[in-house]
Amino acid sequence: MGDFTRFKYVRRALGASLISGVVGVAGLATPSPAAAANPVTPGNFTGYGFDQCQAPSQAAMDRWWKHSNFGAVGIYIAGNSRGCRTQTNLSATWVRAQQARGWRLLPVTLGPQASCNPHFPRYRDDPRISAKPTDQYAKAKRQGVAQADATVDAAKRYGIVAGSTMFYDLEGFDIGNKRCRESAMWFVSAWSYRIKKLGYRPALYSSASSGIKAMYAVWHAQPRGFVYPADLWIADWDGRAGTSTRYIPDSPWNPHKRVKQYRGPHKETHGGTTIEIDSNFVDLGRGSYARPVTHCGGVPVSFTSYPALKPRTSSYTPSPIYTKALECMLRERGGFGGPIDGTYDAGLVRSINAWQRSHGLTVRKTWTQGAWKTLWAANSRPLLKRGMSGETVRDLQRALSATTAPERPKITGVMDWNTQVALVAYQKRLGRTTTGMATEVTWYDLAHGR
Repeated sequence: MGDFTRFKYVRRALGASLISGVVGVAGLATPSPAAAANPVTPGNFTGYGFDQCQAPSQAAMDRWWKHSNFGAVGIYIAGNSRGCRTQTNLSATWVRAQQARGWRLLPVTLGPQASCNPHFPRYRDDPRISAKPTDQYAKAKRQGVAQADATVDAAKRYGIVAGSTMFYDLEGFDIGNKRCRESAMWFVSAWSYRIKKLGYRPALYSSASSGIKAMYAVWHAQPRGFVYPADLWIADWDGRAGTSTRYIPDSPWNPHKRVKQYRGPHKETHGGTTIEIDSNFVDLGRGSYARPVTHCGGVPVSFTSYPALKPRTSSYTPSPIYTKALECMLRERGGFGGPIDGTYDAGLVRSINAWQRSHGLTVRKTWTQGAWKTLWAANSRPLLKRGMSGETVRDLQRALSATTAPERPKITGVMDWNTQVALVAYQKRLGRTTTGMATEVTWYDLAHGR
């Protein structure tokens, strides 16, 4: 993707395209009706992504889904200046399979490049952006419109639906060259206008020190008639997984309107499969979020901790709030048929004992912290990684909140940084591999009250 350094340009020249999974070759078959049902991509997501010149094989994608914390992948879908024009794996079927699995796709176009970029044209048929200033760079604008049409045509062939974000890869160039800079910016403006007109969301990938910095200057100047990309993908290899960069302020294109490529070419191995990638942090759409879910007509079930409970004695009274939460969840997951009134009575104890027997716990009148974990682990036990959201993430967060203090995250329904930190602490305590992902092993441990 965007050349952030001269090394990147060299890598491109060798045929290794910068952004992950470059997509798109012309001549693909028309997608089936099933492909048309693909979700908008990348949608609402805050998490990690990778990019690599050649779209990885299905086997590699499956292994990385299961064994890495990446949830997004960049794919080049159009542009004659792509480093990997021939995609051996990419197809409408490939796109459909990744989206069905849960991958967020970042479709990229690498077409005409800035006129002062010495590394382009790469081939004989990939023209550069015209630097002729006539009629406010009218030719560059026409090129932008034409490339936008080609981008959307490719997106449709791959089954990437309207509303999805299209990134234009503008490799690093000399922003001190006025005509080169201005023609490139008006090209992106025309491309953005046309992409939006065709029902997609325009975005720009470029190096922080050139294309992104130049775009910020345009944003600051607010020239009449300029159409801005809705999102930015910032190439700044500072090693910090976030969306900030020293080249532009945090205020524009925020919140949830940025991707940052924070690490350049390197090899990573997950699940025994090695891929050379660039690493990215993605924060787009609304960001990862979880819709609220109510239980038992509004009974609170999310707390900062989950204490042990037992029948009332002369010196102890079980908390009605926690008891109601227990009654509610045993009704939903364990067959409790009594009233949800916060009373730790004989009927509740019978339901507790039934749960204990069915989950291999010691049968007794006390509901332990370990028992809380088994209750929250009584779900479909999906793989959970950074950026995922929903009620199963809340289950994980609640289960971790029934452990020791360092392992208690906020219950947000989002697999965020705090949840990963808590999960790593839990995995470390049990001597497990500290992946920061909730795997089958994680759910097994929780289901056994560990």
